[in-house]
Amino acid sequence: MPRSDSSADPVPDRGGAYDYEGPIRFEYSPELDRDADPGEIVWTWVAYQEDDAVGKDRPVAVIGRAHDDRLVALMLSSKDHAGDQRWISIGTGPWDRQGRESWVRRDRVLAVHAESVRREGAVIARATYDAIVTGMGGPAQAAPDRPPRRPARTRLMARLRTLTRRRQ
Repeated sequence: MPRSDSSADPVPDRGGAYDYEGPIRFEYSPELDRDADPGEIVWTWVAYQEDDAVGKDRPVAVIGRAHDDRLVALMLSSKDHAGDQRWISIGTGPWDRQGRESWVRRDRVLAVHAESVRREGAVIARATYDAIVTGMGGPAQAAPDRPPRRPARTRLMARLRTLTRRRQ
Protein backbone atom coordinates (compact mmCIF):
# COMPACT_ATOMS: atom_id res chain seq x y z
CA MET A 1 0.00 0.00 0.00
CA PRO A 2 1.62 3.29 -1.09
CA ARG A 3 2.19 5.98 1.50
CA SER A 4 0.57 9.36 1.17
CA ASP A 5 3.66 11.07 2.58
CA SER A 6 4.44 13.98 0.23
CA SER A 7 8.16 13.66 1.04
CA ALA A 8 8.21 10.13 -0.38
CA ASP A 9 10.06 9.71 -3.64
CA PRO A 10 9.87 6.71 -5.98
CA VAL A 11 12.84 4.34 -6.18
CA PRO A 12 15.66 6.15 -8.00
CA ASP A 13 17.12 4.52 -11.11
CA ARG A 14 20.45 3.96 -9.39
CA GLY A 15 18.92 2.13 -6.41
CA GLY A 16 19.19 2.84 -2.72
CA ALA A 17 19.21 1.20 0.72
CA TYR A 18 16.90 -1.70 1.49
CA ASP A 19 16.29 -3.96 4.49
CA TYR A 20 19.04 -6.53 4.94
CA GLU A 21 19.21 -9.80 6.83
CA GLY A 22 22.49 -11.62 6.64
CA PRO A 23 26.03 -11.70 7.92
CA ILE A 24 27.76 -8.42 8.65
CA ARG A 25 31.52 -7.96 8.40
CA PHE A 26 31.91 -5.16 10.93
CA GLU A 27 34.77 -2.82 10.14
CA TYR A 28 35.83 0.70 10.91
CA SER A 29 37.75 2.15 7.97
CA PRO A 30 36.55 5.70 7.29
CA GLU A 31 38.35 7.77 4.71
CA LEU A 32 36.68 10.88 3.28
CA ASP A 33 37.76 10.23 -0.29
CA ARG A 34 34.41 10.41 -2.18
CA ASP A 35 33.91 6.65 -1.67
CA ALA A 36 31.60 5.48 1.11
CA ASP A 37 33.38 3.45 3.80
CA PRO A 38 32.37 1.78 7.08
CA GLY A 39 32.67 4.34 9.87
CA GLU A 40 31.10 7.18 7.86
CA ILE A 41 27.74 8.85 7.67
CA VAL A 42 26.59 9.06 4.06
CA TRP A 43 23.42 10.04 2.19
CA THR A 44 21.38 7.62 0.13
CA TRP A 45 17.77 6.91 -0.77
CA VAL A 46 16.19 4.69 1.93
CA ALA A 47 13.09 2.61 1.24
CA TYR A 48 10.21 2.93 3.68
CA GLN A 49 9.66 -0.22 5.71
CA GLU A 50 5.94 -0.20 4.89
CA ASP A 51 6.41 0.11 1.11
CA ASP A 52 9.83 -0.38 -0.46
CA ALA A 53 8.73 1.26 -3.71
CA VAL A 54 8.87 4.67 -2.00
CA GLY A 55 11.30 6.25 0.43
CA LYS A 56 13.42 9.32 0.87
CA ASP A 57 16.97 10.58 0.77
CA ARG A 58 18.46 10.43 4.25
CA PRO A 59 21.72 9.96 6.17
CA VAL A 60 22.83 6.48 7.20
CA ALA A 61 25.67 5.28 9.42
CA VAL A 62 27.79 2.71 7.57
CA ILE A 63 28.81 -0.04 10.01
CA GLY A 64 30.32 -2.72 7.78
CA ARG A 65 29.91 -4.82 4.67
CA ALA A 66 27.63 -7.64 3.55
CA HIS A 67 28.93 -10.95 2.15
CA ASP A 68 28.68 -9.46 -1.37
CA ASP A 69 30.57 -6.27 -0.36
CA ARG A 70 27.48 -4.04 -0.28
CA LEU A 71 27.66 -1.48 2.50
CA VAL A 72 25.67 -2.31 5.64
CA ALA A 73 24.16 0.73 7.33
CA LEU A 74 21.67 2.01 9.90
CA MET A 75 19.42 4.99 9.22
CA LEU A 76 19.65 8.27 11.12
CA SER A 77 16.90 10.59 12.27
CA SER A 78 16.89 14.04 13.85
CA LYS A 79 13.51 13.30 15.46
CA ASP A 80 13.75 12.82 19.24
CA HIS A 81 13.60 9.10 20.08
CA ALA A 82 14.43 9.32 23.80
CA GLY A 83 13.02 6.32 25.64
CA ASP A 84 12.66 4.20 22.48
CA GLN A 85 14.98 1.18 22.84
CA ARG A 86 15.22 0.80 19.05
CA TRP A 87 17.19 4.04 18.77
CA ILE A 88 20.53 5.22 20.17
CA SER A 89 21.59 8.87 20.35
CA ILE A 90 24.89 9.71 18.67
CA GLY A 91 24.77 13.40 19.51
CA THR A 92 25.48 16.14 17.03
CA GLY A 93 27.98 16.29 14.22
CA PRO A 94 28.92 17.84 10.91
CA TRP A 95 26.49 15.55 9.05
CA ASP A 96 23.60 17.80 10.23
CA ARG A 97 24.07 21.41 9.18
CA GLN A 98 21.44 22.52 11.71
CA GLY A 99 23.36 20.95 14.62
CA ARG A 100 20.46 18.77 15.73
CA GLU A 101 20.93 15.66 17.89
CA SER A 102 20.93 12.54 15.71
CA TRP A 103 19.56 9.11 16.49
CA VAL A 104 20.54 5.78 14.90
CA ARG A 105 17.90 3.08 14.51
CA ARG A 106 19.73 -0.06 15.56
CA ASP A 107 17.08 -2.68 14.77
CA ARG A 108 16.62 -1.97 11.05
CA VAL A 109 19.70 -3.04 9.11
CA LEU A 110 20.07 -1.78 5.54
CA ALA A 111 22.29 -2.77 2.62
CA VAL A 112 23.28 -0.39 -0.14
CA HIS A 113 25.60 -0.59 -3.15
CA ALA A 114 28.36 2.03 -2.99
CA GLU A 115 27.17 3.49 -6.32
CA SER A 116 23.84 4.34 -4.69
CA VAL A 117 25.44 6.66 -2.13
CA ARG A 118 24.75 10.26 -3.04
CA ARG A 119 27.44 11.85 -0.85
CA GLU A 120 29.68 11.39 2.17
CA GLY A 121 28.78 13.36 5.24
CA ALA A 122 31.29 12.82 8.02
CA VAL A 123 33.44 10.32 9.86
CA ILE A 124 31.85 8.71 12.92
CA ALA A 125 34.13 8.92 15.97
CA ARG A 126 35.49 5.46 16.82
CA ALA A 127 33.88 5.50 20.29
CA THR A 128 30.50 6.37 18.72
CA TYR A 129 30.92 3.65 16.09
CA ASP A 130 31.72 1.08 18.80
CA ALA A 131 28.66 2.19 20.82
CA ILE A 132 26.43 1.76 17.76
CA VAL A 133 27.79 -1.71 16.96
CA THR A 134 27.63 -2.83 20.60
CA GLY A 135 24.11 -1.39 20.90
CA MET A 136 22.92 -3.57 18.04
CA GLY A 137 24.50 -6.70 19.51
CA GLY A 138 27.71 -6.67 17.47
CA PRO A 139 31.24 -7.22 18.79
CA ALA A 140 32.38 -5.02 21.66
CA GLN A 141 35.32 -3.82 19.57
CA ALA A 142 34.75 -4.04 15.84
CA ALA A 143 37.97 -5.23 14.25
CA PRO A 144 38.78 -3.75 10.83
CA ASP A 145 40.39 -6.95 9.54
CA ARG A 146 38.07 -9.55 11.07
CA PRO A 147 36.97 -12.13 8.48
CA PRO A 148 33.24 -12.72 8.16
CA ARG A 149 31.97 -15.30 10.61
CA ARG A 150 30.62 -18.48 9.09
CA PRO A 151 26.94 -19.23 9.73
CA ALA A 152 26.25 -21.48 12.76
CA ARG A 153 25.21 -24.40 10.53
CA THR A 154 28.48 -24.22 8.60
CA ARG A 155 30.47 -24.16 11.86
CA LEU A 156 28.47 -27.13 13.17
CA MET A 157 29.03 -29.14 9.97
CA ALA A 158 32.78 -28.42 10.10
CA ARG A 159 32.90 -29.55 13.74
CA LEU A 160 31.00 -32.77 12.90
CA ARG A 161 33.43 -33.54 10.05
CA THR A 162 36.36 -33.07 12.43
CA LEU A 163 34.82 -35.40 15.03
CA THR A 164 33.98 -38.00 12.37
CA ARG A 165 37.57 -37.99 11.04
CA ARG A 166 38.96 -38.56 14.56
CA ARG A 167 36.86 -41.72 14.99
CA GLN A 168 38.06 -43.29 11.74
